Amino acid sequence: MSKHSMVCAGIDTGKHKLDVALNGCAKQLQIDNTADGHEALSVWLKRHKVKRLGIEASGGYEQEVVARLRHDGFVVVVFQPAQVRAYAKFLLQRAKNDKIDAALIAACTAATKKIHAPPDPRLAPLAERMTLIDQLTELIAGYKNYREGSRDPRVRQFWKEQIAHSNKLLRTELKELVAAIRQHQDLAERLDLIESVDGIGLKTAVAILVRMPEIGRLTREQAASLAGLAPFDDESGTHVGIRHIAGGRERLRGSIYKASLSAAFHWNPQLIALYQRLIAAGKLHKVALVACARKLLIFVNTVVERGTPWVSNRSLSAVRTAA
Repeated sequence: MSKHSMVCAGIDTGKHKLDVALNGCAKQLQIDNTADGHEALSVWLKRHKVKRLGIEASGGYEQEVVARLRHDGFVVVVFQPAQVRAYAKFLLQRAKNDKIDAALIAACTAATKKIHAPPDPRLAPLAERMTLIDQLTELIAGYKNYREGSRDPRVRQFWKEQIAHSNKLLRTELKELVAAIRQHQDLAERLDLIESVDGIGLKTAVAILVRMPEIGRLTREQAASLAGLAPFDDESGTHVGIRHIAGGRERLRGSIYKASLSAAFHWNPQLIALYQRLIAAGKLHKVALVACARKLLIFVNTVVERGTPWVSNRSLSAVRTAA
């Protein structure tokens, strides 16, 4: 390791253990994934003059140690598993165990050139509560399918009661989540800006706020890419394939896509016109809706960037002058 190079570390996360490696040297550590273990890890990293470390997102098992290390002043890069796998392929590395993975993540961290600012720590618990709301929504949809598929009155009544109970829980959770957001003036103002856009309901506004904290600080291309709404080229030589969306933040994409369904048919004149124009040009229904979802997110990003609420324009003749 060069005398003047930045010391980087990699952490492979398990439910009970953390494997830690330093890039460019053989020093490694295994420690408990507990509060006491995190404290000892912080001391060990400082002793080895680590400035930046990487960790792979591991179903939430990484969240507490990431929060602790950021609190202690370390620059922490949270990688998606696909990023680490791609780096391993680039290195032609096939061997895999916890110690090897920690060293791989350390090398990946050292090779990373662009480091994004850490997300607002207030949003992580809010995002977890938003996931609960999404899960309740999915349960209700399943219960409705079960009810519709049954012909037994007693069974249908059972599912009706489950639907009513889950809907009550859903309304309560959303109300409490919004109240938690409104305890912070800046978050409350941002939520109001997002919800001001025609076609964005309260639930979708909350989803965008907590799942895209970068909103308002992105280009339109960056916003679409992060949400998984950017179409990617599939071209090589004379081959011109169909463009597809991929990746991004799945739950966020789902929330925006669902909002675009009603916005493009009822609530947003710009999106109504866009959808009709694309269909008239021969585009498939789903392709047109994805374009509407992407445009809806761009509207939200612009509104938050400018800091002024959406100005509703119900006149379709003014569509061409819209943002």
